[in-house]
Amino acid sequence: MELIGRNKEIKELDAIMESGVPEFAVIYGRRRVGKTYLANQYFKDKFTFKFTGLAKKSKKEQLHAFWTELNKQGSINYQQPTTWYEAFEMLRSLIENSKKRGRKVVFIDELPFMDTPRSSLITALEHFWNHWGCTREDLALIVCGSATSWITKNIIRNHGGLHNRLTRKIYIKPFNLAECKTYLKKHNFHFTDKEITECYMIMGGIPFYLSLLDNSKSLAQNIDELFFRRKGKLSTEFDDLYASLFSKSKDYIAVIEALSKKSKGLTRKEIIEATHLANSGDLTRILDDLDNCDLIRRYRGYGKTERMNLYQLTDFYSFFYFKFIKEHNNTDNDFWIHQINTPAHNAWSGYAFEQLCLYHEAQIEHALGISGVLTECFSWTSNRKNDDCDNIKKKNAQIDLIIKRADNVVNICEMKYSAEKFIIKKSYWDNLENKISAFRLENNYNGNIQLVMVTTFGLLKNKFSQQVLHQITMEQLFSSI
Repeated sequence: MELIGRNKEIKELDAIMESGVPEFAVIYGRRRVGKTYLANQYFKDKFTFKFTGLAKKSKKEQLHAFWTELNKQGSINYQQPTTWYEAFEMLRSLIENSKKRGRKVVFIDELPFMDTPRSSLITALEHFWNHWGCTREDLALIVCGSATSWITKNIIRNHGGLHNRLTRKIYIKPFNLAECKTYLKKHNFHFTDKEITECYMIMGGIPFYLSLLDNSKSLAQNIDELFFRRKGKLSTEFDDLYASLFSKSKDYIAVIEALSKKSKGLTRKEIIEATHLANSGDLTRILDDLDNCDLIRRYRGYGKTERMNLYQLTDFYSFFYFKFIKEHNNTDNDFWIHQINTPAHNAWSGYAFEQLCLYHEAQIEHALGISGVLTECFSWTSNRKNDDCDNIKKKNAQIDLIIKRADNVVNICEMKYSAEKFIIKKSYWDNLENKISAFRLENNYNGNIQLVMVTTFGLLKNKFSQQVLHQITMEQLFSSI
């Protein structure tokens, strides 16, 4: 099957095949994002050896499975190994005796599953690579796994024998809107752009989630079937997701839940207050792991130091889970259909659309014609109270996306999700002017500010819309740049 997107990743794999030097690569990313699918579709029958670790199995069972695959994929009758040192020696023998020409591709999937207590897996892998693999110009060793915290600690940031041994790190991101649309069209869906957008706001660009959709049903019917029916295919996905990514998922979930309650994000100090976690290196690791998995983002407010970094929940599914799934009791089989246009649905969709826009910052910059301009992106929240500055009400002034450009222009972006063209009423226009005035005053900024409105279907023409310099629609977020 033809791969959708993944152009950058394919170029990396091409380079591995053509480099002519020993390659030790890692493919990583969150659960269900398509890591294994990419490897299988790219290499097809080019593997010299391929193995997938077994979930929740003992060292003995892992070794037995590895031995079984060695005998299936090689021509030598290997004796069952009792240690990983023996197992990798057998792998070395298989590679040396392989009659395949060109690159010898070894793909070990779900490597974290293989690292059972006292297994010495990593030490054996270090020995295999450092004493033999790195001398083989025809060898490409590729490891993969969803347990991002394990991959980061033991492979990417290894401080032992594998330190700086990786030749390539291939991180698999979720699809963007354009790739989701391509995927759905390829599978005979006839969703409108608005339906695809709302689907993205629920699932994010996770290919496996998309693969569960039924093209004979509406989007709302699909969501009810997958999330809100008893034993729906994604009804337990939240626990499975975090358990697969992190070995001690409880503290990670505590951080995610705290962030789900504050749309603009929390500082480290606020996270500690909300979760009661210790201010320690463990919390630093948790935040780094969540950030590396694209579940949260770490960003700086305009005019703030790095010490005031904010952490914001960006995983669409996790946010949807806390807003609707967690407390659902499975008594309403048409729960999501009944939620449409309710206050809860409208509040969720507004925030989720903002996150969608932030995930597609490149498309926004492309629509503004500034793709070639050096930019920095920030958020901003006013620190002043109502009585600080005459008649300007600053207490609630907040800007979710500020694009600071190298050409001395600042774009202030407002994102609004609506079922039709968005109407700028006088009260909303006053709010916009208040934001811009507060931003200028508090940051002592006298430069060029351009207002950008990002909406689903554009703005209904009136005297206020005519004062908006840039209008970007949902359609432009589907750009395949």
